[in-house]
Amino acid sequence: MEYNYLHAIHYPSDLKALPLKALPQVCTEIRNFIIQQLSQNPGHLGSSLGTVELTVALHYVFDTPNDQLVWDVGHQAYAHKILTGRRERFHTNRQFKGVAPFPTPAESEYDAFIAGHASNSISAALGIAIGDEARGDEAMRRRVVAIIGDGAMTGGLAFEGLNNTSMNKNNLLIVLNDNNMAIDPIKGGFTQYLVDLTTSNRYNRWRWLGYRIARKLCLINDNNKGRVQRFTNNLKALLTKQGNNIFQGLNLRYFGPADGHDVLSLVRIFNEIKDYEGPKVLHIITKKGKGYEPAENDQTTWHAPGEFSVETGERLKVKGERLDPLWQEVFGEQLLKLAKEDKRVVGVTPAMPSGCSMNIMQRELPERVFDVGIAEGHAVTFSAGMAKAGLKPYCNIYSSFLQRAYDNIIHDVALPKLPVVLCIDRAGIVGNDGATHHGLLDLAYLRPIPNMVIGAPMTKEDLEAMMLLAKDYDGPIAIRYPRGRVQGLRSLGVEEFRSLGVGKGLCLKEGSKVAVLSIGAIGNTVSEAIRLLGERLEERVAHYDMRWLKPIDEAILHEVGKKFRTIITVEDGVINGGLGSAVLEFMADHGYTPHVIRLGVNDQFVEHGSTKELYHLLKLDKEGICESLLQALEQ
Repeated sequence: MEYNYLHAIHYPSDLKALPLKALPQVCTEIRNFIIQQLSQNPGHLGSSLGTVELTVALHYVFDTPNDQLVWDVGHQAYAHKILTGRRERFHTNRQFKGVAPFPTPAESEYDAFIAGHASNSISAALGIAIGDEARGDEAMRRRVVAIIGDGAMTGGLAFEGLNNTSMNKNNLLIVLNDNNMAIDPIKGGFTQYLVDLTTSNRYNRWRWLGYRIARKLCLINDNNKGRVQRFTNNLKALLTKQGNNIFQGLNLRYFGPADGHDVLSLVRIFNEIKDYEGPKVLHIITKKGKGYEPAENDQTTWHAPGEFSVETGERLKVKGERLDPLWQEVFGEQLLKLAKEDKRVVGVTPAMPSGCSMNIMQRELPERVFDVGIAEGHAVTFSAGMAKAGLKPYCNIYSSFLQRAYDNIIHDVALPKLPVVLCIDRAGIVGNDGATHHGLLDLAYLRPIPNMVIGAPMTKEDLEAMMLLAKDYDGPIAIRYPRGRVQGLRSLGVEEFRSLGVGKGLCLKEGSKVAVLSIGAIGNTVSEAIRLLGERLEERVAHYDMRWLKPIDEAILHEVGKKFRTIITVEDGVINGGLGSAVLEFMADHGYTPHVIRLGVNDQFVEHGSTKELYHLLKLDKEGICESLLQALEQ
């Protein structure tokens, strides 16, 4: 593909050297580059296509990396990476040892703050701005910009940041990228509010023109800007009958809405407002997937479409893909089944109905599915309220995102012992999204919470049975399961599992020397590893599927404590506080002295890469577990 400009742009300084009239072509080239790259190396396509003009304008106007750009939702930042020294390596994006999937300060000085989760940009950027002010070092004074969008304004942290921004002296610029989308269309009153703001374009154009003229004529200065702002706000209230908008109500200067795909206009606006004293909001309207018709027409699917043909827009199937269902599909189908059987059952998700497959129930029973936006803490407490009212909420949140609702779980669910079912999706290693998205902490952070029951299915039938058991359990239950496809191994049917009840594990295989205790889907890998040992050694290894971390099956632990000199625990999570810790504590409390070997993730954040590469790196693939078994058998 031919590029007139992009091949010579390595850093923002190269971009700044171009004439202003070249920027539309630069945007076209970046957009084509992203499409071409992601067609072969899958990533988050739609969001980054929507922010190309915004990114070019920001780097053209602001003095990065001295000026700080704080991105919210790293899905938006591919153009930012391309313009900041990573274009030639961008083909390694999300790959093991390659370019990180989200803005990461450890990777580049242009990445001001980490951006794997949503809604943190305003708080972080305000902290940087206030920190600069407190240092009082004029030589280090810099502009700070928070870029929030892709649904992140539905998160409570964003509103906390807005409120605090209005209370402190600062010059923060907040760019609100309004595309009405997260992965799925954004729901809620604030989204409609932003739509209402865009209906008064005539007023905003006249207000913007008047502001620019008044500044040039020196009619507006820092001393009288407050009076002028209040006058224009009151004028708008009179003319539009809408009243002041939320930003103006918080004493934040509001500009917009502006066309987020007009790069020349964005450059002009940024130049005019970048040095304006006080906090300010620029509201821009963009289209997710802009510039690629398939992504514009189906924004949910093309959020992260996998490999595809650029020419035809056809999404390509993964070679050798198994026909087994996804864990998410099993959840979605079972939830719909339970909802049809029991009118108390409702579904709650923070902006992930398609990602977690709750859209299966949403299509048939839309009035009983609640998408609350990117608001994990609210999702949990909202579920608690519904449970208090007699419903049975299944609240589905990705493991790494559930961390954001920890206090809500403790205070609003566990303490009053409300029957909320926490369905923890994407548990364990999730692959290419990296450290911000791996679900490695849930077993450890949930285990200390009183009244909490924690289960992890090994098979499709196990997940269905746990969801069925949870329906009639009078208290909180957390069920965690991985990303991807279920494996074909089967232990018990749904009804057999259900008859065992909560807190009961199962001996999958008898053995004489070493006992392996696993929890969750990684138990399938353990079974494969044991078979690798060969017939002579295999008979010496016992395998127990614990199924429940809490309450843990004490009968099994007494059995293995008495019978085996060596116990190996296997979990796809951190070993500090997880299954291995629970087993060690039990053995110490009851006077057993076996040698306990804990396999899992040590005290570290795991980088991005394919699940196959990462499990191999962590020695949690079948070869790594087999190696640990051989070492244990030799002792």
